[in-house]
Amino acid sequence: QLHLVESGGGLVQPGGSLRLSCADSKATSLSFYTVKWYRQSPGEQRELVAGSGSGGSTDYAHSARDRFTITRDPAKKTVYLQMDNLKPEDTASYCCKAVLGGLTYWGQGTQVTVSP
Repeated sequence: QLHLVESGGGLVQPGGSLRLSCADSKATSLSFYTVKWYRQSPGEQRELVAGSGSGGSTDYAHSARDRFTITRDPAKKTVYLQMDNLKPEDTASYCCKAVLGGLTYWGQGTQVTVSP
């Protein structure tokens, strides 16, 4: 069983960058999992931001394409979401999800606030 922990959120000015991390608290490798990042703002539905397949494929929401990059570091057993050129509309709680077969795990999320 995974216990996903996200980190790296915070307050950043428009145009700034943040790198979010997603890892299992017990250092279980995520290599075989499909890992996706989602975000949710108050009053809004949760939306998919980016995904990383176990085979190396990636996909992005239209709003994230060209600004966000999802990567994996197998040695650190971590999946990252590099977010550049952040905009106020990127403000949300970001969480990661790991899926393997019929198993799905969610983290608690990390808050990203983009404001002058």
